[in-house]
Amino acid sequence: MTPTMLGRWQSRLFVLATAGLLWTLALSPLLPVGFATTADTYETTFAAIGVTAAVGVVLWEPVYQLLQQFRWEKDWPAVLTLLEGIPEGVVVFFLMRDVLDYDVRALPFTIHFGTTWLLVFLCLHGPLRVVSVRWRFRGGRLL
Repeated sequence: MTPTMLGRWQSRLFVLATAGLLWTLALSPLLPVGFATTADTYETTFAAIGVTAAVGVVLWEPVYQLLQQFRWEKDWPAVLTLLEGIPEGVVVFFLMRDVLDYDVRALPFTIHFGTTWLLVFLCLHGPLRVVSVRWRFRGGRLL
């Protein structure tokens, strides 16, 4: 079964709240942020995770669900799931910098967002399917 909208939301939020937050906790002090304090770096990177989750649930998941309806098998190939990170990252970057007024620099953001997206992708296509064997058969729902 292809993940349903509820399943896509649950999967996105669960993996961002577990693997995404743990990775952010470990990576944030190592980012090349110049003279920004560690507290500011954590604030910005955790905000990026929150914005990614919120924008993903409100904007991206409905768009992806709609686009999938035009595909014969109603599903994405894994490579498209991985490439979804590019437009999502661009939107999150500009939202944080221009709308939410965070001091976001391109290099640290790209490192953080890119590696977090890759980790989330790998978790969705690996450990999540091992821990929750019936995940795919329940439309991606965890609960």
